[in-house]
Amino acid sequence: MQVLVRIKRFDPERDNKPYWDEFNVEAEPIDRLLDTLNTIKWTMDGTLTYRRSCAHGVCGSDAMRINGRNRLACKVLMRDVGKKVIIEPMLGYPVIKDLVVDMDQFFDKYKQVKPYLITYDNEPGTERLQSPEERARFDEGTKCILCGACTGSCPSIWGNSDWVGPAAIVNAHRFIFDSRDEGAAERLNILGKKDGVWRCRTIFNCSDACPRGIPVTDLIEQVKRAIVYSDPKSV
Repeated sequence: MQVLVRIKRFDPERDNKPYWDEFNVEAEPIDRLLDTLNTIKWTMDGTLTYRRSCAHGVCGSDAMRINGRNRLACKVLMRDVGKKVIIEPMLGYPVIKDLVVDMDQFFDKYKQVKPYLITYDNEPGTERLQSPEERARFDEGTKCILCGACTGSCPSIWGNSDWVGPAAIVNAHRFIFDSRDEGAAERLNILGKKDGVWRCRTIFNCSDACPRGIPVTDLIEQVKRAIVYSDPKSV
């Protein structure tokens, strides 16, 4: 089928402002949008710039705004976008070039919440055991691939770039509710500050944008309750 692909482009070394570029591409209904972008880059315009890596929805590299929604290009089929598709870089991030955004601040916020196991006792002689129920308590947070789609879909981030954002909170949740971890109080203190969880307005854009189906808004609300009750076990 013939598809009109409209791409918002910007090269800071050459352009004064973003502009729209259009390509007519032959595509199969079961082609992925990433395949179509590859066709454009390899056969029509080699200057088109975007991120890609595994192409299987695991690495999160090719998150972008597709017909107004943040999605992974490798998970979107051409039959689902129709004969015209509009592609933009994700909102809320500085644009490096075309569809590539600067995620340095995103990863800085991720690091702020200490997304690693914290313990204060001596190293145990055996594994830190955990029941299936304890493991299931934080299972959703382990699915995050740090694609940034949730954060880039959030109006709170668009209006306040200092806010920690949903992805960082999801990754904090993953350890706050881990029975083996002893750093919950540290993370709750970080997330209880001005630019922590309370900037969330429960809009649900993040949950819609997540390519892994994580209930992001629900996890954020659980962290809020843990701060209120000062104890993750009470949530």
